[in-house]
Amino acid sequence: LCLISVAAALEFKYHHAEELEEYLKGVHTAYPSLTHLHSIGRSVEGRDLWVLVLGRFPTHHKIGIPEFKYVANMHGDETVGREMLLHLIDFLVTSYGRDPVITRLLNNTRIHIMPTMNPDGFEATKVPDCYYTRGRYNKNGEDLNRNFPDAFENNSASIQPETRAVMNWIKNETFVLSANLHGGALVASYTFDNGNPVTGSLNGYSRSPDDDVFIHLARTYSSNHASMYKGMGCDNRQTFPEGITNGYSWYQLEGGMQDYNYVWGQCFEITLELSCCKYPPADQLEKFWRDNKVALIEYIKQVHLGVKGQVTDKNGNPIPNAIVEAKGRPHVCPYRTNEHGEYFLLLLPGTHVINATVPGFKSMMKTVEIPDNTGNFSALKQDFSFSEVSDQIRSRVPSCPKIPLYQELARASAAAKPTVHIMVTILMTIMLV
Repeated sequence: LCLISVAAALEFKYHHAEELEEYLKGVHTAYPSLTHLHSIGRSVEGRDLWVLVLGRFPTHHKIGIPEFKYVANMHGDETVGREMLLHLIDFLVTSYGRDPVITRLLNNTRIHIMPTMNPDGFEATKVPDCYYTRGRYNKNGEDLNRNFPDAFENNSASIQPETRAVMNWIKNETFVLSANLHGGALVASYTFDNGNPVTGSLNGYSRSPDDDVFIHLARTYSSNHASMYKGMGCDNRQTFPEGITNGYSWYQLEGGMQDYNYVWGQCFEITLELSCCKYPPADQLEKFWRDNKVALIEYIKQVHLGVKGQVTDKNGNPIPNAIVEAKGRPHVCPYRTNEHGEYFLLLLPGTHVINATVPGFKSMMKTVEIPDNTGNFSALKQDFSFSEVSDQIRSRVPSCPKIPLYQELARASAAAKPTVHIMVTILMTIMLV
């Protein structure tokens, strides 16, 4: 009881590195069966990049249970998200077993929370300020949200330790949905952040194949936020209808984390700008929590949108690296099954055709009617069994290359409208070059 009391006694203040670590360790000690605490790497100055995992099976992936993540404090001087995630942790662990909704959410979702991706930048911000400070960057002076491989152009940034840690984290988990918490504005921004004529950049909007899903995700957060949905922005010069924006429409960004998640991580991520002031006074944190609490929970529920399932061979063994995508929504880096043969596709309710392909064999297509299952905490289940595939045959699709894939797509689009087959052909050509 003492441990639980200590873990739950979270103040509305800024928690520096040692306090943050102490709090996370205290939560894990108090709730060992509900949480798993680990570091995914270290910052330039050697600080741990802590992640607390929450769920019924916190230590490992469980087939059928989707992986969700929140990341905050990527820019060290944007601090509200850092504290919101600590209070979210506090709310989740203290509500489990008491609140039926939170209990079902944690029983059916594995939630990863990283309160700070840039601990060095936070510690370097000695004087809190509403505007830009040097603490935005990591210790090497790099902007971590310009540091990821870009799908549209060759960015020459040297990959930083914090960025590399997140890239490996994404590679090693089957993340389905994510959000990246920032400050300096009040809006939910969605992919693409960069673009070219193929994605509509000439019209000032860079559209992904899942644009409707991203709009829904951004609206889910903004509509459940106390004021973001009003779209007033932070001054009279800039407004955001419904409190959302396409990233490219707002401003072009090269090497951003949300585009990287979507293209190479098979994970839908949006960027949440939570405060007009980057580093507001601590006495405002309680109000920020009240403003964001419902939205943070409702957004997590969206990981259960759409359809999920397994692809197996004639003996019921999982087939990794099978391509599974919805018709009309081809990804330039095709979405593939994980080592368990699992796939997760975020799709809005309605009729969809799901195409499963094991290279070298005939594709299977199934028409599904997808309901809104977010309230039931389980996406529609649709499995695929390839009876002609034996356990001696395995799909050997290599990982997508870390080069600007959309450059190749732009060249191909001049000759033909992209289709699933054209895009896969382009991808395989790139791999061989």
